[in-house]
Amino acid sequence: MRSNRPLSRSLIKLAIRLVAGGSRAHAQDWFPGLRLVAATPHERGSIYYRGKLVGHLTGAAQAIQTTSASIYIVGSGPSIGSCDVTRAEKNSCILLNGALHLVPDLIEKPLAVAIEDERFVWSHFGLFEKIPADCPCLFSVSVIRAICEHDQHWLQGRPITLIDDIRKPYGGARRSGADLSALPQVRLSADGTVGLSTNPDAGVFQGGSVVISATQFALFLRPKSIGFLGIDISNANEARFYEKDDKAYSGIRKGQERILSHLAMAREFALEQGIEVVNYSPVSALKAYGFDYSDAFLRQQPN
Repeated sequence: MRSNRPLSRSLIKLAIRLVAGGSRAHAQDWFPGLRLVAATPHERGSIYYRGKLVGHLTGAAQAIQTTSASIYIVGSGPSIGSCDVTRAEKNSCILLNGALHLVPDLIEKPLAVAIEDERFVWSHFGLFEKIPADCPCLFSVSVIRAICEHDQHWLQGRPITLIDDIRKPYGGARRSGADLSALPQVRLSADGTVGLSTNPDAGVFQGGSVVISATQFALFLRPKSIGFLGIDISNANEARFYEKDDKAYSGIRKGQERILSHLAMAREFALEQGIEVVNYSPVSALKAYGFDYSDAFLRQQPN
């Protein structure tokens, strides 16, 4: 099982932690060479790499546009092979990581693509060719930096929206529980381990899987319903639907409780806002957390 992180990145991570300390160890996400200027509701932000302007940042409301009443968050869990994703409304799917393999044969144009683990860039950068030029891309700081290390021209002209970790924000120190509680867009559990941001442009809570971040963006868009496809979690140690023998490392199974706790809080908030939340994955740990299952996307088996 490969880790897909270059040794140089592991060394940089260690060195920055030793030099900057734990509160600023996340500076490794943008070091070396990346500088970001945040987008505002009225102006695009900027992405600089090694002093050169290589792209722009766009706020979520400006970047992600859909007329669909439903938003589907599509992962690459093994169960996605049992789902007929062609039934999803046009321009309604936020694709996570390896779900890019569904483009364009099964999903012609995603609503957005969300990637926050730079290891996916290192192992699957060729797959980025599947992302349509006008498709909104929700990328973390480290993913943007890793893309620049591969090809700094790739970002040019594309709508890039930042997935910023609200606990460890770009350019700032790690926030304490008290700091987070004081933020107006934050909902936090009593012990401070689980959170939700109602304004992803000001940062999102990360919890071990990009599905958590994507869900906060989906909630921000206020659809009538949010659906999960291929978000299995319980069988994450198995190969993803597109993998054969060379399986990439995944920490999802190990962090299952943390991931599900964040999603459960998101579901609770969604229901308060009148947003229906549905699990369409026939094999998923979401079932045990009160996520209603629907077989509306279940692929019919040949007789």
